[in-house]
Amino acid sequence: MLRPRSRPRNRERLSILRPARDFSGFALPGLFLYGVLVLVPIGWTVVLGFTDRNRFDPQTSWVGLDQFSHLLQDDQFWLVLKNTFVVTAIVVIVPNALGLAIALLLDRETRLYRLLRSVFFTPVILSGIVVSVIWQSVLRPDGVLNRVLADAGVESAPGWLSDPGIALFSISGIICWQMLGFCVVVYLAGLNGVPRELYEAAIVDGAGWWRRFRSVTWPMIASAVTINTVMLLISGFKVYEHILVLTNGGPGRNTTASIAFDVIEKGVRGDRIGFAAAEATIMLAVIVVLSGVVLRLLQRREVHL
Repeated sequence: MLRPRSRPRNRERLSILRPARDFSGFALPGLFLYGVLVLVPIGWTVVLGFTDRNRFDPQTSWVGLDQFSHLLQDDQFWLVLKNTFVVTAIVVIVPNALGLAIALLLDRETRLYRLLRSVFFTPVILSGIVVSVIWQSVLRPDGVLNRVLADAGVESAPGWLSDPGIALFSISGIICWQMLGFCVVVYLAGLNGVPRELYEAAIVDGAGWWRRFRSVTWPMIASAVTINTVMLLISGFKVYEHILVLTNGGPGRNTTASIAFDVIEKGVRGDRIGFAAAEATIMLAVIVVLSGVVLRLLQRREVHL
């Protein structure tokens, strides 16, 4: 008796893989644009870091690691690196903590709370230039904040943008204010993904508010914590517009300058293109390493349903 012929397994595998192979072509335009607009400029910047490229000198020579050596011996580089780490640390910690607290308060489905969510997110859609101009009018010596302090009895109001000991923290606070709404929205999305049955089970077991947060909410929003932390980390390292408008790197010399600000000052507004490219390469390496470490550490505690 003849048995019916069965379809070869290889053909079955091909039929399963064919839809994925067909749809993969739609990603090619995006990958092409990503390569042209992102990867090529990054590669060219790294190459320029090994040259003595100068805006006013058409002759470009290969200098190897000389630019990196001079950079690591430059005291101003270490100053702007320290400023960048200070700003990044503040920008990562403050909006994350406040954003989570506000998201927990706004995790309600009422018209008022939906309006408040939009209000908190409004600064995120504004450019850094616009935000800086607004806050510059608030923090200048005759601005709104100092007038309020004077009416409250404060005789000598601090120079929020002119005092070297305060200016960097003022800029960090403005960036935190702008990024707060982003963190709130991401945490609200994470909270909406937590099954309500878990809270009900915890309440039945007699768990209080803190116990429910620590055992249910916090593990379930781990992916939101990862997203916010990485995005804030990158935002802290690439801050430029706020510094340009508010202090232009001062008061003094580079007291509030970041690496991104220093790169643009030397390479775009200045003439030391090779030196700036080497500095940008170091900044890229630091961002990649820190982002990778943060992702590795935070993704270990993510919960997948």
